[in-house]
Amino acid sequence: MPRDIPVGNGDLLVNFDELYRARDLYYPMVGRHNHTGGHVQRFGVWADDAFAWVDDPSWTRVLRYLPGTLVTEVRLHNQQLGLEIVCNDSVDFHEPVLLRRVAVRDLLGTKRDVRIFFHFDLSINESPVGDTANYDPGTGGIVMYKEDSYFLVNGSNHAKCGVDQWSIGTKRVGGAEGTWRDAEDGKLGRNNISQGSVDATIGFDVLLAPKSEQVIFTWLACGRSFDSVKQLDRAVWNKGPEKMVTRTQAYWSLWASKEPIDLSPLPETVRELYTTSQLILRTQVDNRGAILAATDSDVAHYAGDHYAYCWPRDGALVAHALVLAGQSELSRNFFRYAARVIHKNGYFLHKYTPAGNLASSWHPWTLQGKPVLPIQQDETALVLWALREHFEAFRDVEFIKPLYNSLVIQPATWMLEHRDHHGLPRMSWDLWEERRGIHTFTVAATIGALVAAGKFARDFGDIDKAATFEEGAERMKEALLAHLWNPAVSRFARMATPLETPSASVGTIPIIDNVQAYTLDMTRDSANFALFAFGAFRAGNPMVMSEMKSLRERLWVQTAIGGCARYEKDYFHQVERLRTDEVAGNPWVICTLWHAQHAIAKAKSLDELQEAIPLLEWTASRARPSGVLAEQFHPYSGDPISVSPLTWSHATVVTTVVQYIRRRDQMLLEHSQTDVAGI
Repeated sequence: MPRDIPVGNGDLLVNFDELYRARDLYYPMVGRHNHTGGHVQRFGVWADDAFAWVDDPSWTRVLRYLPGTLVTEVRLHNQQLGLEIVCNDSVDFHEPVLLRRVAVRDLLGTKRDVRIFFHFDLSINESPVGDTANYDPGTGGIVMYKEDSYFLVNGSNHAKCGVDQWSIGTKRVGGAEGTWRDAEDGKLGRNNISQGSVDATIGFDVLLAPKSEQVIFTWLACGRSFDSVKQLDRAVWNKGPEKMVTRTQAYWSLWASKEPIDLSPLPETVRELYTTSQLILRTQVDNRGAILAATDSDVAHYAGDHYAYCWPRDGALVAHALVLAGQSELSRNFFRYAARVIHKNGYFLHKYTPAGNLASSWHPWTLQGKPVLPIQQDETALVLWALREHFEAFRDVEFIKPLYNSLVIQPATWMLEHRDHHGLPRMSWDLWEERRGIHTFTVAATIGALVAAGKFARDFGDIDKAATFEEGAERMKEALLAHLWNPAVSRFARMATPLETPSASVGTIPIIDNVQAYTLDMTRDSANFALFAFGAFRAGNPMVMSEMKSLRERLWVQTAIGGCARYEKDYFHQVERLRTDEVAGNPWVICTLWHAQHAIAKAKSLDELQEAIPLLEWTASRARPSGVLAEQFHPYSGDPISVSPLTWSHATVVTTVVQYIRRRDQMLLEHSQTDVAGI
C-alpha cells in the first residue's frame, strides 16, 4: 500500500499509509533501522459501545499536510460513531520524537464517552526477538526497548500527563494476534510487562459535552538509553506538546520558503507541489548525508529487499535539485557522504546503506569467467557533475578543497582510464540496472562529468589535468556521435555492445568499421534525455530534437492517464502486455518531466516555454491529496505502482520548476534589455 504523509527530521522518520496507519519507523538514521518491519501500527476509536479502527470502511479520510510544512492535517469522519477527528502529526524538527495531536468532536449533540487507542507493533532493530515492553509508573507511559534502542510512548490532555489505559502482550506467537484486539471492547487489561515478540496498546478517555471538542496528545520518544527517553518525555511535557508542534510547523515553513523564488507564473497545483516536494525530499535525507531512494517498506514483502539505500545516481540528482532550491547544507552533506563511500580507485559501487556500508546488489563481479566491475558508471559521473553544479551555485571553495582529490581528480582519471580505444566508456550497467553495455545515458553523463572536472582543475591551477579532462570529454562526444547515432532512423541508440560480446537485446543492428564493431540497441528509451541534460549537447541540437520527438511519440501512454513510459515494452510492473504499441509501459514521473525539461531548455520564446506547463500539471494531477508522488502509475486507473513516495520523483519536480522559473526570468530580462537597446 502506498505510503503517505511522511514526517521526519533526518534522524527519525515515520511513514503512514493511505489509510492513516503508521507503517514505517526509522531511527536513528533515515533508512536504518525500520523498527516496525512494515507492520501496521493501529489507531482506533471506541464511542458508546461501538468501535472502529481507522482502516474500517465506516471512516472517510483526507490526508494532507498543513500548507508549506511537515505537520499533517488528517480529517477523519465517521457517521456511525457520530465523530469528527482532526489529527496533526509531526516529528519535532530537532528532537527524535513523534508528536500526535488528536482533536475529537461530537456530531450527535449528546454527551459522549469516547476512548482513543494507539497500538504499537515494533520489531526493534528489525527483529521481534528479545524485545521488552513495560509500563513505567515514573512516567505513566510504556517503554519498549532492546539493546541500545529505546522507545517511550506517552500522552496527555490539558490536565495531566500519562496514559489512561494500557495493555502489553505478545504478537504472532502461539496464535496471539496482539494487544490491539483487547481495545475493541473499549477497555485494556493493564498487563504491565512482556518480553520476546511483544506489542503494546495505550488508551485515552475523552468525555465530550454535546457538540464539543476535546484535544489529546500522544508522543513516541526515541533514544539510545532509558534515561534519554525519560528525559525527552519530560521535556515534551514541560515544554508542552502543543508548543512543540507549533515550533515544528514554523521551522518547516521557514525552511521551505527561505529562498525567494516567484512561483506566481505557475498554476497553483504546481506551486503547491513544488513546496511539498521540497519537504518530502527532506524526510528522505539522513542527517549524515545519505539520500534514500525510498523508504516505503512494502516492496520488501514482495521482492525480499527495499529501496532504503543510497544510490549515488539518485543522490546526485536529488542533490542537484536541492542545489537549485538553495538547500546547500543538505547537498554538502551528501557530497561528504559520497567522499566517504567512494572506492579508493575512483568509482562508486552499486548502492550504499545510510551508514555508508556497501548495500545489497545483483551486479556480478565475474562474467563468462572474467572479472568485471559491478558498477553503473553513470553513478560516478553524476556525482562529479552535481558537485560542479553545487560549486557554481555557492562558490564554497573551502568546502570543495577536501573533496577535490576524492570526488574530482580520482573519478575523472578513472573515467579516462575506463574507456575503449574509441574513447567511449567501457561496458557497465545502465541506470535502470537491467542491461550491461555502453549506454547513451552513461556516455552523456560521463561527458558532463569530464567537463566539470576540467573546470575544477582549471580553478585549482591543474592546467595539464584540465586539458586532459577536456580532451577526453571532446573525444567521447565525437565517439558518441560516431558510434551511437544512427542516421538511417535519425535517432540515438540506447546502448552499444561490442560485437564480440553476446547480447540478448532484440531489435539491434550492427555498426561496423575497420577497427571494431558495435551492436546497437535501437529501443526507444527515455533515458536518452541525458544527451542535453548534462551538457553534452544543446537542447536545440537537431539530433537531440529528433531524439526527443521520437521518444515523445513512441513512449507517451495512449490512455486517458497519459504520461511517459521508460522504454518500449518495459516489463517492470508491466500492466499492458498486448497493446504495447499504445502502452509502451507504465507512466513515470521522471520520464514525463524530462520532456518538460527539454521544452524549457530549448525554448526561444515564452510561448515555447509554455510547452512545459501541461507536463507539470500532469505530474500534479498524479500526486495524492497530500502531494506524495509514486515512482510510476497504472496506465488505466492512474493508481500508484511500486514505491511511494519516490525521492527521485519529487527531486525532478523541484528541478523542473526551478529550471522553468529561471528560464522565464532570463527571457524577460533579455526582452527588457532588447527594449532598452532599441530606445
